[in-house]
Amino acid sequence: MVGPRYTPLVETLPASVPFVGPEAQERARGREFVARLGANENVFGPSPRAIAAMQNAARDAWMYGDPENHDLRAALARHHGVGPENVIVGEGIDGLLGYLARMLLEAEDKVVTSAGAYPTFNYHVAGFGGEIFAIPYQDDAEDPDALLRKAAQVGAKMIYLANPDNPMGSWHQADVIQSMAARVPDSCLLVLDEAYMELAPQGTAPPMDVSNNNVIRMRTFSKAYGMAGARVGYGIGAPDLITSFNKIRNHFGMCRISQAGALAALQDQEYLTEVVSKVATARDRIARISTDNGLIALPSATNFVAIDCGYDGDFARSVLVGLVDRGIFVRAPFVAPQDRCIRISAGTDADLDAFEGALPGVLSEARNKR
Repeated sequence: MVGPRYTPLVETLPASVPFVGPEAQERARGREFVARLGANENVFGPSPRAIAAMQNAARDAWMYGDPENHDLRAALARHHGVGPENVIVGEGIDGLLGYLARMLLEAEDKVVTSAGAYPTFNYHVAGFGGEIFAIPYQDDAEDPDALLRKAAQVGAKMIYLANPDNPMGSWHQADVIQSMAARVPDSCLLVLDEAYMELAPQGTAPPMDVSNNNVIRMRTFSKAYGMAGARVGYGIGAPDLITSFNKIRNHFGMCRISQAGALAALQDQEYLTEVVSKVATARDRIARISTDNGLIALPSATNFVAIDCGYDGDFARSVLVGLVDRGIFVRAPFVAPQDRCIRISAGTDADLDAFEGALPGVLSEARNKR
């Protein structure tokens, strides 16, 4: 049969996505989840000002969004103390990672990341034929020194590091990241994913330095700002790097509704402070539930908690399956030894009531199978 002539690369790739969404799992189960605690969404939602702005913008959805994202970029520049020429807006950090891969990678170009780190980065690298070198975590945290050494050894074009980290919730202090940024090899780009930075302790974020051509810092409205479904992410970097994005990005990729919502959310820092407090309270409760059940909650600088289930990955997966069977949507790290954990997103009181009620029975069943 005559059909499209796919590239050899596409022929080798799986027809899959980095994560199986909760909606797909609900369709397979034939019923909805009781508690949605697996995707690190902000269940406390967007600012009321952002909701109102999006509702108002909906009547103008017949128009394309501003392809320059002018107002949002200007506001983000003021917020971070940089110039608009240092800011790129895109369809979430995931979209920006895809643009980076398109900009920088050809077949067999090398990139370095951590084994078990955010898989969407790997998804985009594979989609452009890059070769991934994965470095083990050290004490449940990404290892900046080891990432740098491997990048220098293989001549990597990109290094990916998330601070705070997903899936473990661990974090490095600002001085560690500043030292890493200063040592990035020539002709290599440090992709610093700061999706959870608004939720991290003071001293985690280094000062903004847009003079370093070898670093891009990425932020999002999906986590602390509660707008995961609106798909708004942004990068901060040197002007030349930002200009390169403009050469290949989807200029009409951002809809007017998302632009308006993000702008209003950014202007409501009081609501953001309230959300950060609610997330901290939820993290504390997840830790108490873990302790009450003989588990260990790892310290977290994010809106989720990694819970050490005490045994190996098979045991943790048994716990995860048991929770899903009881209508509690959760996820877990997928590389040993971090796969001994499950990962629980901050939820409402009702969400965590459901998790707390289900966990003892799930653990009992999992322990009986060992």
